[in-house]
Amino acid sequence: MQFLKMLFWCLLAFLAAAFTLGNWTTVPIRLVGGLVADVNLPLLLFLTFLLGLIPTLIWQHAARWRLRQRLSAAERALAAATAEPVAYAAPAESAIITQPTV
Repeated sequence: MQFLKMLFWCLLAFLAAAFTLGNWTTVPIRLVGGLVADVNLPLLLFLTFLLGLIPTLIWQHAARWRLRQRLSAAERALAAATAEPVAYAAPAESAIITQPTV
């Protein structure tokens, strides 16, 4: 299985490199105030990918943290509800032993 994962990542890296070499052109981006920035197309695509990925990762991390908090609270409540009651030791009654009279 490890071999397949490594093969997948190598194939993905090869495809990214082939795309980068095939599309190494500059793209003009018009900024505020009439400024124009020339950016390489692969860099622009990578930045837009990160712009969409990072908020999604933050949301997913927050959702997992919230679910972990809810799960731990439910586990604590379940442990408290099913806990065995503390054994109550009743005080021993004073037993008076009397000898039968003959």
